[in-house]
Amino acid sequence: MNEVWIAMGLTVFAGMATGIGSFIAFTAKRTNYRFLSVATGFSAGVMLYVSFVEIFYEGVDALTAQYGDYWGHWINAASFFGGMFLIGMIDQLIPMSKNPHETRTEEETDLLRKPCVNLLDSEATVAQNEEEWGEKIYNRGIRHEKLMRMGLFTALAIGIHNFPEGLVTFLAALQDPSLGVAIAAAVALHNIPEGISVSVPIFYATGDRKKAFTYSLISGLAEPVGAGIAYVAIRFFLCGEGGLIPSQVMGILFGGIAGIMVYISLDQLLPTSRAYGRGHDSILGLVAGMLIMAFSLLLMK
Repeated sequence: MNEVWIAMGLTVFAGMATGIGSFIAFTAKRTNYRFLSVATGFSAGVMLYVSFVEIFYEGVDALTAQYGDYWGHWINAASFFGGMFLIGMIDQLIPMSKNPHETRTEEETDLLRKPCVNLLDSEATVAQNEEEWGEKIYNRGIRHEKLMRMGLFTALAIGIHNFPEGLVTFLAALQDPSLGVAIAAAVALHNIPEGISVSVPIFYATGDRKKAFTYSLISGLAEPVGAGIAYVAIRFFLCGEGGLIPSQVMGILFGGIAGIMVYISLDQLLPTSRAYGRGHDSILGLVAGMLIMAFSLLLMK
């Protein structure tokens, strides 16, 4: 039972990093986009390396031991692409304008640091501040009665998006706490710029900085909630005697986790890293993440 609490603690830590990103968005004088570029590239490097070198082969070992060399490899490959399909379907269900991984511009994040700006002020105040915080926001035709609905849809989309990430962190930590620490750190780094991105639409939706910060934290809570629901479902439906998860189930889950992490890295982290940085920032972060992950795994042998 102790392993479960350790795994859940790591998942909560990873999820709450969205609050760090939101705090940075509201307090930093200027967003350090080069840092975000290197951090997201680093996170992608950790995820890619650990997926292909460690987790994928954990699945192979478990499944070949149960189903033999031939069918074990087939089932593991199917699990890997099944994980990619799952996270890809979630991505498709989230409109791009609500996607928390969409990069926010410097002009958008600048607004979060101006205490005088309140998007729920009267039309006169909006008109007065129009030149200061950008005509494009006003000209999009956003009306006050639609703002809260937009914020709620955004929060829901973010929560759905973070469910698989919580499952990834939790199951990896449950199987191997040292591996779980590395993945939790990678997901936390990934969640810092996500917290910044979350704060922007929620602030536009409510005009309330405290509410934007709170929703950012709640979006991160989706990760431990998703992990908890998944664990209860696995224990209830799939566990054998003694409450142990069968090795073949863990093998399939590991294949799926590897697929989810590769998809997140290639579809979300690397494009975000490229968008935030300049020059070779992205690839430097990627290689550094792989190098440190490799070094950590070698030390744990």
